[in-house]
Amino acid sequence: MVKIRLSRGGAKGRPFYHIVVADGRYARDGRNIERNPIAAGKDVPLELNVTRANEWIAKGAQPTAKVKQLIKQAAKAQKAA
Repeated sequence: MVKIRLSRGGAKGRPFYHIVVADGRYARDGRNIERNPIAAGKDVPLELNVTRANEWIAKGAQPTAKVKQLIKQAAKAQKAA
């Protein structure tokens, strides 16, 4: 099953996360199908292409609980802007 999930990066004690589309059989930081670019700096806490995420969900990808919350948050922020 294809999943939309978080992939960890960064140094020990200073993590950052990418939102990736990956096959559920692969490791968290392993091979992925598509990677969302992360936000640069502290001014933008979340940068997410909501339309692209919705396209993957329409194709049958299952977002994790945290990613589902982040998609909702990003959609709300885009409507406000």
